[in-house]
Amino acid sequence: MAPQHRRVRARALAVGAAAVAVSAALAAGPAAGAVPMDETGAALPGPTGRPTPAAGAQPAPGAQPAASAFPTPDIHVPAVSVPELPAVPAVRPPSVPAPAKGVPPFGAFLASDERGVERMEQLSRWLGGAELRVGHTYLPGNHWRDIEGDVGFLEAWADWRNADAKRMLVLNVPLQERNEAGVPDEEVRELLRRGAAGEFDHHFRALAERLVALKIPDTVLVLGWEMNGVTYTHRCGPDPENWKKYWNRIVTTMRSVPGQKFRFEFTPNRGRDAVPWTTCYPGDDTVDIIGMDSYDQPRGMSFDEQVREPYGLQAHVDFAKAHGKPIAYPEWGLFRNGDNPEYMRRMLAWMQQHRPLYHTVTDYCPHGVWQCDDNPDSSRVFRNALHGRTPEDPQTPAPAEPPSGPQLPEHCMPLDLGRWVEHWLGGKLCLRLDWWTRSG
Repeated sequence: MAPQHRRVRARALAVGAAAVAVSAALAAGPAAGAVPMDETGAALPGPTGRPTPAAGAQPAPGAQPAASAFPTPDIHVPAVSVPELPAVPAVRPPSVPAPAKGVPPFGAFLASDERGVERMEQLSRWLGGAELRVGHTYLPGNHWRDIEGDVGFLEAWADWRNADAKRMLVLNVPLQERNEAGVPDEEVRELLRRGAAGEFDHHFRALAERLVALKIPDTVLVLGWEMNGVTYTHRCGPDPENWKKYWNRIVTTMRSVPGQKFRFEFTPNRGRDAVPWTTCYPGDDTVDIIGMDSYDQPRGMSFDEQVREPYGLQAHVDFAKAHGKPIAYPEWGLFRNGDNPEYMRRMLAWMQQHRPLYHTVTDYCPHGVWQCDDNPDSSRVFRNALHGRTPEDPQTPAPAEPPSGPQLPEHCMPLDLGRWVEHWLGGKLCLRLDWWTRSG
């Protein structure tokens, strides 16, 4: 998606006593209905192929005014009285038994800058202390200095990552400046040719050095995401061959920096979009993870159709398996079909089944579940599924404890066949003490 939040609701802060209530709400975390803004110009996730206004664009007629710099409760604020904090949905037990193995590592996109870091703890509390192991942010794509990592908020994300060795930082990196300026195909084609020839290598070397200096050399780098769409200047469609050469130069350049341990992720949109994403795949030597951005769209498409469509969810899993790569879902969430708890339930089950390296939901309206009150039913499904959960390494899930089996009958001597044999047999076997009276 273009890096502008969809400002679904905006409210001006009241003065006097109302300001006290808003401060209290912010201290407890973003209120329902609050839509985070991103003043950094960093890319904000969402579906591509459906252009959104560029930074500084005039709002469409009838659009709501721009939101304030801080999230505000989506409630009517009286001029003098103090409004109550928004009610938090009650936690209900899951409708199906919890899976035996732990959930894959997960997180959310909450904002690109320092506010995203602050909201990680708040979202964790909303999820009953669930461990948000994945932080996700985006570099702006306005100028080359942005792509070189010359943005202050990277320090806050580095501090968050380094506070716990189990955490993972995912960073989306544009491949071109003016990345959302509506650059025509002819110019994109020329930029890809120049990139493939090495003209832009030094910008990515500078980024690699910046990340190593911040002590986050193991960052997952989502290079040129959604390249199969039409939104970004780093799209693949005008010249797939030079796009792949350009990707390979970037990875080679960044891997040459001492101290780096980067993992490079190739992440298209789900489905064919403008071009089949398989035509843009740069090769196994320079790809460590095969991701997919997948939103609940188009309107009327069921989850089963999202699985079966050409270049859809199943094709993604099959392609990654054929290439020996883990999968990931850096962007996913609700969209064209509104508050759709069935989509939320099925997508969470899909990831539980296929064990991605990580997933991060896009959490603002219309996609989100915590900072958006448009999706209460889906929010409950998400919260119930991940409430209090601690992720496990998806590559080495802990084995489930074998069942205890039925009680042994009297006058029976148990046979020790080993724990796992008994597990597969469904319990212990025994030898009846009166076996000889039953022979012959």
